[in-house]
Formats: sequence, structure tokens, C-alpha cells
Amino acid sequence: MRLIVREDPTAASQYIADHIAHSINNFKSTPSKPFFVLGLPTGGSPKIIYRLLVQLYKVGDLSFKNVTTFNMDEYMDIPKHHPESYHTFMHDHFFSHIDIDPANINMLRGEASDPAAECLEYEDKIRRAGGTDLFLGGVGPNGHLAFNEPGSSFASRTRVVTLAHETRVANSRFFGGDAACVPEAALTVGVQTVMEAREVVIIATGSNKALALQRCVEGGVSHMCPVSSLQMHPNGMIVVDEAATVELRISTVRYFKDIEADKCGP
Repeated sequence: MRLIVREDPTAASQYIADHIAHSINNFKSTPSKPFFVLGLPTGGSPKIIYRLLVQLYKVGDLSFKNVTTFNMDEYMDIPKHHPESYHTFMHDHFFSHIDIDPANINMLRGEASDPAAECLEYEDKIRRAGGTDLFLGGVGPNGHLAFNEPGSSFASRTRVVTLAHETRVANSRFFGGDAACVPEAALTVGVQTVMEAREVVIIATGSNKALALQRCVEGGVSHMCPVSSLQMHPNGMIVVDEAATVELRISTVRYFKDIEADKCGP
């Protein structure tokens, strides 16, 4: 597992945007795998990444014509055009600004009449696409990954979950500050769904993510901190800003900085 430390959220996001662009631009399409498969999150952390990817597209340095996307999660029982749905978020911040084929955008339907069937079909879509090449994710203050709350099985697949009170409080800023307005349940990819990606990249910025980062990097692998599953991934990377490292030991931060200083490239 790599830990990349940058000065601030913009610098951390720039590192990830450049890494994603490099991965897409170097993807070699084949008849059996014509598209680069990109897993995507929502929330506050990836907003800058999306803005930077859009900028790369607009200046001609990146195209999404050969990209298929799968989003991590969606609130349950709200229509996709609800102002706080993740469908709306992704189109407002990303999809409507790039050249991706709408047919290649895959998102869980929170209003699906049969949520269990929706989840099974989503897993099958990922399999038929050839698996995820790169899954970008964030991390919640309690260590959740997508909407896999503490206690989630590392063998979990896309499913319906009940959101923790802490998560609903954290997300209440998008619902007028009222946690009671945040849906109680969601559809989410599972921990194993994410970990089967060929590469997993996590963004964590701000001191409110510091405890979760400390548990992920310095603690043991535990289902009570789902993002700690990244320790077991052969190609996992966490990109953070300085503020997110305040709970890490100085020696830990120095160790990872020294490793990256010795690398010749991404």
C-alpha cells in the first residue's frame, strides 16, 4: 500500500487526476475489453478531482470515449433527479462536462422496485465489462468505504445497507443540516467489489479524516474500519493532504515520504 502525502487538498487531488489520466491514456483497448473501467465515488472529497479531470478534457489532454464508469453507491428511495441524489451529483460535477458516452455510465438506481435484483445486476454488469481497472474512493470519518459501514464483511458484494447515524450526520450538510432528512438506507458496492479492482485509489483530506487514516495505515486490518481492507490490496494507494496525517506517527509519514522520494515516476 502506498501513502502519498501532498500539502493541501488541491495538490492531493491533482496527483490523483494526473494518475487517472495517465491510466486512461495508456489503456490499450482489445476486442474482449474495449473500455477502461473506472469506479467512481461522490461526496466532498472527489469534487476537486472531477474539476481537474474536466480541465484535462477541455484542453485536449484526456478523452473519456473509451471509458466505462461504475459509481459506488446511491441513496435508497429518492428519485435519481432529486437534487441530492448521487445521479444528480455526478452529472452536475462530472458527466455533463466530458465526452463520455451516456450508455457507458452505470449507476445504482435508488428507486429500483427490486433493490436486491438491482444489486445483483450491477455486479453482473461489472463482470461483463471485464472488471474494474481503477476504483477511486473516499473514506468516511468512521472508516467507511463507499457505504460499507463499520462491521461490513470484507466478502460483501453490492447490496442494500442501513446507514450509520454518524454517516447521516456527516451527510446532513447536503440536506439542510438535518440528519433526519438523510435517507436511512442506500445501495452500495461491497468491500470485495472494490477490492477486486486492479487498482484502488483512496482520497482522504482534512483533519476530520485523520483518525480513520490512522486506523487504516497504522492499525490492523479490521472489518470495523472497512477502508483498512486496502492493506490487503496488491495495488492500493491512499493520497492525502498534510491535515489528514495529524494522527499518524511522524516516523510513519517520513517513511512513506522517503519511499515516494526514491521513486522515478507514478
